[in-house]
Amino acid sequence: MAKDSATLDTSSSQEPSALPNLELLAAQCMDAIAWVGADMRFIYISPSCKKLFLRSVEDTIGHHIAEFVFPDDLPIIAAATRSVINGEGNAITATIRVIRGDGSLIWIELNSRLMGDAANGAPGDRAVTMRDVSDRKALEDELRAMAMKDGLTGLANRRAFDEALVAEWHRTVQEKSQMSLLLIDIDFFKKFNDAYGHQTGDDCLRSIGAALCSGSDSDCVDVLVARYGGEELAIILPRSDSFVAATIAERVRAVVERLAIPHGPSVGGIVTVSVGVATALACDGGSAEMPSALLASADKALYMAKTAGRNCWRSSLLLAAVR
Repeated sequence: MAKDSATLDTSSSQEPSALPNLELLAAQCMDAIAWVGADMRFIYISPSCKKLFLRSVEDTIGHHIAEFVFPDDLPIIAAATRSVINGEGNAITATIRVIRGDGSLIWIELNSRLMGDAANGAPGDRAVTMRDVSDRKALEDELRAMAMKDGLTGLANRRAFDEALVAEWHRTVQEKSQMSLLLIDIDFFKKFNDAYGHQTGDDCLRSIGAALCSGSDSDCVDVLVARYGGEELAIILPRSDSFVAATIAERVRAVVERLAIPHGPSVGGIVTVSVGVATALACDGGSAEMPSALLASADKALYMAKTAGRNCWRSSLLLAAVR
């Protein structure tokens, strides 16, 4: 019976010597190709590891992958391994940092696929490819930074502020510590714009934004200064109690006052700011829902500062629910 012409003829007489040299292909591949055992050690890796890791093949074979992965990114590998063990798939893709032979870091995209079935609660051998994506990651980070920046003042924008506030509160809950928030409003800013024009108003906003960055400089780490909206600015103070927050509130009030930007319609004849301060303490028994309660509390304190005559600060404290 004649063979169907659409059926692949697997009885090829091709000689083994004519088959592609797989080691030669691996050696020419720009990506590093590896065989990783169930014990997470390299069994094989292609010569391109010399460029990727700045380590020889001999200095890679038999070594655990944890030796190459930046410590902060090891949980990514662990989570991916758990997903394989739990049967959520036999292939994973992750973007992580690796430590090169000279101690430098690069970003790589790692693709891993099981070569067999996961058994006994541990994944089996895996086929892994690794590609340097440092340039792509740098571009992504640059674009993200641009998307998180206010175009006028150069400060963090509202999106960046919202994300940072949630992230900081999560850390505060984990540590059962405290954090503070400052809401800052430029006094009589609409009158300033009406009197001097919007271009001068924009310049004023930029000057005050720069002043707040210097005025909020303290022992606090990861302080975020943001344009909250319009003429309203905000400062997130991680791990800061009410005393530190009050100190910084007075500092930023004074630093803006010292700018001495003329403002005829304002009391005192210069641009000033009012500041609302709120400190949240994460503790068992607290009832305030965060981070919305912190914003509401800072906004109420800001209103109190304005009612008190402006160019001052008022503060509040709340005990936040630990969820």
